[in-house]
Amino acid sequence: MLKLLRYLKPYRWGALGTLLLVLLQCLTDLKLPDIMSGIVDRGIALGDTPYILSQGGGMLLVALLGMLCAVGSGFLSARISSAVARDLRLAVFAKIESFSLDEFDRFGAASLITRNTNDIQQIQMVVLMALRFIMMAPVMFVGGIIMALGINVQLTAVLAGAIPVILVGVVLIGGRATHIFKSMQAKLDRLNLVVREGQTGVRVIRAFNRIPFQNQRFDDANEALAAAGIRANRLVALMQPLMMLVMNFTTIAIIWFASRMIGAGSLQVGGMMAFIQYAMQILFSLLMVAMIFIMLPRATASAERINEVLDVEPGIRDSGTALPDEGVRAQVEFKDVSFHYQDAEEPALRGIHFTARRGQTTAVIGGTGAGKTTLLNLIPRFYDVSDGQVLVDGVDVRAMEQQKLRARIAYVPQKAVLFSGTVADNLRYGKADADDDDIARALDTAQATDFVLAMDGGADAGIAQGGTNVSGGQKQRLAIARALIRNPEIYLFDDSFSALDFRTDAQLRRALKERTGDAAVLIVAQRISTILDADQILVLDEGRQVGLGTHRELMQTCSIYREIAESQLSKEELA
Repeated sequence: MLKLLRYLKPYRWGALGTLLLVLLQCLTDLKLPDIMSGIVDRGIALGDTPYILSQGGGMLLVALLGMLCAVGSGFLSARISSAVARDLRLAVFAKIESFSLDEFDRFGAASLITRNTNDIQQIQMVVLMALRFIMMAPVMFVGGIIMALGINVQLTAVLAGAIPVILVGVVLIGGRATHIFKSMQAKLDRLNLVVREGQTGVRVIRAFNRIPFQNQRFDDANEALAAAGIRANRLVALMQPLMMLVMNFTTIAIIWFASRMIGAGSLQVGGMMAFIQYAMQILFSLLMVAMIFIMLPRATASAERINEVLDVEPGIRDSGTALPDEGVRAQVEFKDVSFHYQDAEEPALRGIHFTARRGQTTAVIGGTGAGKTTLLNLIPRFYDVSDGQVLVDGVDVRAMEQQKLRARIAYVPQKAVLFSGTVADNLRYGKADADDDDIARALDTAQATDFVLAMDGGADAGIAQGGTNVSGGQKQRLAIARALIRNPEIYLFDDSFSALDFRTDAQLRRALKERTGDAAVLIVAQRISTILDADQILVLDEGRQVGLGTHRELMQTCSIYREIAESQLSKEELA
């Protein structure tokens, strides 16, 4: 929790102003019972109307000052806590953006969303409470005791019995609540995971008629979170009746002993009333501490989860010592590359060696799980190789700045991803300053012009979240257009033509060959027809390179490629 206080540093002067306003509010609260005591004992008892009016007016001014201080401190504390939450949320988001895919896999999307929303909200609430009460509670406690001692020392002994009871209750309940709140955040992660899966996989759930099963999963996660919340709130709820019980018995005890002192003439009625007010202020200061103790365990658990994210050192970082550029442009070279996923028993790739040159199309083919997507992910450095080297333009990608490396690459992932906005907005995601002509050329090459023009608004037509208002093939063509508009040195297509019909696929490949003539093109494909004309074809089998050459060469030399080709094409097509 203390590590996150650095996000309060930019607002230290505002926080100091808040604490000063709270201090002034405390002083006014401590002064009011003293003024009231004088009015009761002297003004009312002796019928001194001028004294009552003068002291009453002063009491109103003090009360007004206290109200203004309370409003000011509340406003500043709300602004500062919101600003701290904003900065912390930005820091967590920026940190997540720097993660490699390994770190994403370790935390999971659902947990990262929870940490950047609910967990930070808990920190925000604690900062708000701390700015209001961290000064008020000790000042009211110490000041109340001093003022109470000034009225009557013997009555103060009554408070000596009440304070330890409250402190013990606060410590016991707060310590027990810490463990429950930690488990609550983990259960909230689980609930978010189930909700995300239920919403993103709604088509699969309905297609397989698994709605009751998914509802039961949600119900189980929801019940687990609710049960933990009930346990925590039941425990915390003990605090309020405990405080009220102690305060009421304390008030009774004060009145009992004070009435005897009033009868003996050693205490006046105004003094008793003021003493009761100070006693309540002392006990309410402990109630403030109790409220902080109630919120602190959950905030501590949230702070630990946030620090887990902020303390991660990304596995993929810029080295800061780039190798010299050898002058080879638009070339990708794999030198005896092997790759092993974290915690995996077997390597996903081993002994991969080939060169994808400028002006050539290199295709990658193989069975499911052969490592085709993994191979492409090593080029933009989504993962780092375990052994060997991946060179882009003659430089090891580990020695290049990630931003400069990825600026040379256009990547179309296996699952086409579109963002909410317009068609033009999605294409400009590849090139922010693209004009209308750039967009038109990219759409034309991607064979997307016809359906985009048919949409209401053309390139300014809206795209729903996740691209749900366009078909799978349309989504793939827009993703390809987004890559084309970047006009990079290297194109990576990860099975990006699977949703296209054969006619559109053929037209798109012809247009791509003209558009990407000066670039190195790597295509992962499942269909042989997509890669027949490739300059070289890399064949993978269980992570190993088992063939490299043209279609004709591989038909003669690679049995695995020949089996794939014969399973997809007729003898006439093969001939």
